[in-house]
Amino acid sequence: MSKENADRNEDWLSVVCEIATNAGKLIRKKAKTKPIITHKGPVDLVTDADIESEKYIISELERGFPGHSILGEEQGGSREGDFLWAIDPIDGTTNYAHGFPVYAVSIGLFANGQPTLGVVYDPNLNELFAASRGGGATLNGKPISVSKTDNLNESLLATGFPYSLRENPDKIMADFKRLSLLCQGVRRTGAASLDLCALACGRFDGFWEVELKPWDTAAAGLIVEEAGGRLSKYDGSAFDHFHPGLVASNGLIHNQLVENL
Repeated sequence: MSKENADRNEDWLSVVCEIATNAGKLIRKKAKTKPIITHKGPVDLVTDADIESEKYIISELERGFPGHSILGEEQGGSREGDFLWAIDPIDGTTNYAHGFPVYAVSIGLFANGQPTLGVVYDPNLNELFAASRGGGATLNGKPISVSKTDNLNESLLATGFPYSLRENPDKIMADFKRLSLLCQGVRRTGAASLDLCALACGRFDGFWEVELKPWDTAAAGLIVEEAGGRLSKYDGSAFDHFHPGLVASNGLIHNQLVENL
């Protein structure tokens, strides 16, 4: 990467960190009142806070980065153009709607199809995870790295269940059961971006989930990679943010994870 692009990325990252932090403060403040909930599916919720947060993020990105494309979880968008922002205004909406304080704001940038910037902000713990391509990953400004656990038996894993779980539970629950018996434990927080950031800073050793969207992985996936971790599809091949199925790890247990999925 050229010095010019690296400097540009750092400048842009600073702007996006501020946007994500402000959006996080907004949703945390709104969490004090009962949310207005609508349903996109039987277990797929959206709240008024999702809508307000996404509108704020989009307006700030349009102001700061005119001409860039934006893909949001709630309002959709276009994938056209060299620069595409993928945003999740509240990752963990179901948690948020129930008053369970595990949720985050996620903003990631694809430059010519490659994840280039990523910011995930947890407003309840005031933890700001950030990364730029080739620039490493940080938590509240301090460098982070994945764990050094090299044995699946000694690993703490995380996973998530898709909204389609009720339609096809067998494979998903079989994977959950199998890996639960092969590691020290499996956690399910309901916010994939936070699971991946926990992996990036060594709290988890591995993660898998069958159905994720670009706004779930654009930021947090880059943070994992820049912290020294690895991403792949379920078969171990290169991960594609626009196709479901992610295995993420510290790299050391990756093959062991893939072999058991």
